[in-house]
Amino acid sequence: MVQGPHPAPPRTVVRPVRPTADGLPRPAEEPAEAQRRVGPEQVTGAQSIVRSLEEAGVEVVFGIPGGAILPTYDPLMDSSRVRHILVRHEQGGGHAAAGYAYASGKVGVTMATSGPGATNLVTAIADANMDSVPMVAITGQVGASMIGTDAFQEADIVGITLPVTKHNYLVTDPDDIPRTIAEAFHIASTGRPGPVLVDIAKSAMQARTTFAWPQDIALPGYHPVTKPHAKQIREAARLIATSRRPVLYVGGGVVRSGASDLLRRLTDASGAPVVTTLMARGALPDSHPQNLGMPGMHGTVAAVAALQKADLVVALGARFDDRVTGLLSSFAPHATVVHADIDPAEIGKNKRADVPIVGDLREVIADLLPELEREHGQHGKPDLEAWWRQLDAWRETFPLGFDEPSDGHLAPQHVISRIGEISGPESIFVSGVGQHQMWAAQFIKYERPGAWVNSGGLGTMGFSVPAAMGAKVGDPERTVWAIDGDGCFQMTNQELATCTINEIPIKVAVINNSSLGMVRQWQTLFYESRYSNTDLHTGHGTARVPDFVKLADAYGAVGLRCETKADVDATIKRAMEIDDRPVVVDFTVSRDAMVWPMVAAGVSNDAIQYARGISPAWDRED
Repeated sequence: MVQGPHPAPPRTVVRPVRPTADGLPRPAEEPAEAQRRVGPEQVTGAQSIVRSLEEAGVEVVFGIPGGAILPTYDPLMDSSRVRHILVRHEQGGGHAAAGYAYASGKVGVTMATSGPGATNLVTAIADANMDSVPMVAITGQVGASMIGTDAFQEADIVGITLPVTKHNYLVTDPDDIPRTIAEAFHIASTGRPGPVLVDIAKSAMQARTTFAWPQDIALPGYHPVTKPHAKQIREAARLIATSRRPVLYVGGGVVRSGASDLLRRLTDASGAPVVTTLMARGALPDSHPQNLGMPGMHGTVAAVAALQKADLVVALGARFDDRVTGLLSSFAPHATVVHADIDPAEIGKNKRADVPIVGDLREVIADLLPELEREHGQHGKPDLEAWWRQLDAWRETFPLGFDEPSDGHLAPQHVISRIGEISGPESIFVSGVGQHQMWAAQFIKYERPGAWVNSGGLGTMGFSVPAAMGAKVGDPERTVWAIDGDGCFQMTNQELATCTINEIPIKVAVINNSSLGMVRQWQTLFYESRYSNTDLHTGHGTARVPDFVKLADAYGAVGLRCETKADVDATIKRAMEIDDRPVVVDFTVSRDAMVWPMVAAGVSNDAIQYARGISPAWDRED
């Protein structure tokens, strides 16, 4: 028996996609040929799981065994096509699968046992769901006859994850395993990507079954719309061609859909300024003259102001989340809104869309380009000179910057910007969550999609190290830096053991301010500097608990420490030279450094502060 949460009547039949070595889909095989290659054979349910993963094109699984999943780990040992990487915590396995998906463009896979093993995956699954990361999580479950009896290590993981998965399954019949896994990979990777959980009873793993990889996938009610409506495209093109203060508001959907090349063409054709959200950093090169940077709570003044003063906002794969809009009722008050997204549930969810467009961003922009050219031919190109004069004035008056700390410690912004410059744009930068995340988004220049990996929607501390590990496995030729905080690092640094043993040479920059930095910043600004429970005692004249250099050594990694500005470049270069094991660099930075600009939570973006007590004086005439 398979239980899934979304019954629906219509029938959609698709062919399972078999990825090639380069990750691109190859044409479906003829049924006879495919049947010869993956024809019926007598196996155990556990063997069927492994065979299904092989047929789905899985190359890497991040997991950790336990009693309920143990039958699957035995045949997994014999697979020559699936590499298993033993993580030290299930949350780390889930984040590693996400990092792998980011870097490789494939579906990330993680595996865990029942009960606490499965519940330890919940944070990583919720994180992937918020950021639309394609992932399949396979969990063991107690035997079918014991489900619902509160058996040892039993948890209703299907019920627990129902709100944070794109879809999930409980499998109790071994005959259903190949079809269910084929469906899981299809659902995870199509439409708006997301995590799918497959919970399989131990009894189903131990039973005998006939393995046959399905030639068709029948998914009643699941048919994502990818082709946009032509009428909406024409109206969007007309608005772009006639607007005087347009802004392209670009979200992570552009990266997920692989539409960055088309975005570049649309940017050039429209002449409009572009803002790239936290999830879209690198979708348009930062060096492009029309890129105003990141909008939102810690966005650039120019990006925030452009949205507030725009007469047209074209949202592409963005969801108008609160960290971008500020007080929603005051967001972009003068703008007509075009909203394009593959997920119809996002359109109009937070901000009313005047022109809603449902479709894959690659197809949306591809259709928009010739329509825009036609509009330009009919109406001429719009005069954006005054708009750009204003935008450039904001950029010149309010550039990103920082002050040198007065306490003698390093400026974290300087450290992070130097990592970006020395490592270069071909590297991958994976951040944790907090101040260091915002500084990494601000001060590293991103020139390509996929260079920036972070936990955006859920804001998961502990994301960085395991996600960097997964990214390095997914794209091993690139240098991968985990930009982490001393708080985040202590949540998942046990995965350094995984990296050392499996020869995954990531580099970790611990931006060590001996504090829960973002919480401390809010305490400074909003709680009269009452620092309740934010001192981590990892440096700054106290005993280093722990000493990150010694910790790195204990894990078989190289530990370095940098405490002076004069040593920053040399320390980074030394870390870059080491490529046979992980490197951890403890950068001792000022705890008083803050992330600016800033829009306080729940207030209008008009109230953005460039620095503490300094707000731009906006022209209110419009």
